[in-house]
Amino acid sequence: MALSTLHNVRFAGMASCVPRRVLDNLLDCPPQLKSERERLVRNIGIQNRRICHEWQCFSDLAFDAAQELLNSLQWQREEIGALIVISQSPDYLMPSTAIILQDRLGLSHSTIAFDVNLGCSGYPFGLHLLGSMIAAGSIKKGLILVGDKCASVQDPLFSDAGTATALEFDAGAPPMHFDLNSDGSGYQSILLPAGGHREPFSVEHLIPKRDENGLKQWPSALHLDGPAVLSFSTQRVPPAVNRLLEYANTPKEEVDYFVFHQANRMINETIRKKLSLPAEKVPSTLHDFGNTSGASLPITMTARLRDVLANHPKRLLLSGFGIGLSWGSCLLETDGNAQFPELVVS
Repeated sequence: MALSTLHNVRFAGMASCVPRRVLDNLLDCPPQLKSERERLVRNIGIQNRRICHEWQCFSDLAFDAAQELLNSLQWQREEIGALIVISQSPDYLMPSTAIILQDRLGLSHSTIAFDVNLGCSGYPFGLHLLGSMIAAGSIKKGLILVGDKCASVQDPLFSDAGTATALEFDAGAPPMHFDLNSDGSGYQSILLPAGGHREPFSVEHLIPKRDENGLKQWPSALHLDGPAVLSFSTQRVPPAVNRLLEYANTPKEEVDYFVFHQANRMINETIRKKLSLPAEKVPSTLHDFGNTSGASLPITMTARLRDVLANHPKRLLLSGFGIGLSWGSCLLETDGNAQFPELVVS
């Protein structure tokens, strides 16, 4: 039970970027899958998704988000002490994407830059990681870049996005409370099997097989055990949220918004109902942006709460869950003066 509190860390701002290209799950699908897709969209709640152009990487979206945020904050590049990239879509297997972005963004050579390989739950983990560095006095200002390039034409779930979040030292900032957890016994529930040292990529992975609908499936494609993920999410997340609220001595009624990882409608509605939360306190971007992996929390904050957060102090509970298996929640307060630029489309 990894419960903890960070002091003296201010949420300074956030920016999000999505590709310009839109896929419609009902229109952009093979004719033989039309009726199945209609049922799927009703169940998972995802109709539109964003997909990168062939030349785009996740890092390009994160770069645009970071540029927009830094311009809004009017921070000097040499002020930034750390740049943490949380993604499972690196530019290369090596070197670190964060170090490449350190140079692209014009940050100082003294900037601490490194990657974290984490997906759906990555945002709360990233806030804790950077926040811990700031709370310890190591740095004064830092950036977290979170997101993935995971969309494909065939898969109806995933969408591409990149986000940037700024934290800074502030002795008067309200505390941030965290509950972070991992359970590697379920790692096979969400698995990209080929390409690592356990199963090196080979020519066999290039040979597709036909599924029951006659569509090509590649052995190297993402394996997603839907029932296992549904069970994990709906059983683990509600108790974790309640545990964090109890730890922080904060009633549910005092939280303005609960922002959950945008997995799918069935999972998210089950979590909301188990926690007895009113729908107006649980914003969703599933219909318009799909599942954007680790970026889904900031994407939802930007697309649905930007005007409110930019002008009014608010208390938020953020909860990410998925690959690993892992799940993490953060209870934080924004002060109404943080920077929340409009959604960047690139």
